[in-house]
Amino acid sequence: MIRTILVFHAAIFGAGILAAQDGPPPMRPNRPPMERAFHAGPPGRWWMDPTLVQKLGLTADQQKRIDALFQQNRLKLIDLSAGLQKEEAILEPLVEADRPDEAQVLAQIDRVAQARAELEKANARMLLGFRGVLTQEQWKKLQAEDPPRHGGERR
Repeated sequence: MIRTILVFHAAIFGAGILAAQDGPPPMRPNRPPMERAFHAGPPGRWWMDPTLVQKLGLTADQQKRIDALFQQNRLKLIDLSAGLQKEEAILEPLVEADRPDEAQVLAQIDRVAQARAELEKANARMLLGFRGVLTQEQWKKLQAEDPPRHGGERR
């Protein structure tokens, strides 16, 4: 059981944390399910990249609306990310103890999972908002801009 907990602990820290300061999180093959479902283009503030803006045919109004959605969600995403980091920091010494208390560890794992779920839901709401600003054609073009997976595959 302890080995399972340690593997879970490593997976939590290996998955990475949302970087809301620079835009939506980078697109990773192991990103959360809702983010994978939306796969909303390249990382960062892609709606401000002149090349991508031209490729997608984004209007200035669409850019402004997407940026407004980002700004509305940014502080919440930062707070939720910090909350997740806090729960992970609490978990770390529990797992690394010489004799981990299984009940404490499992309870903290539940808190980490809940914090991660809240972060994922908030990010998904923001991405859904972005999608609502784009036309269907723009959305398809944006999906094609998603960075390649390992081995050069594209979605």
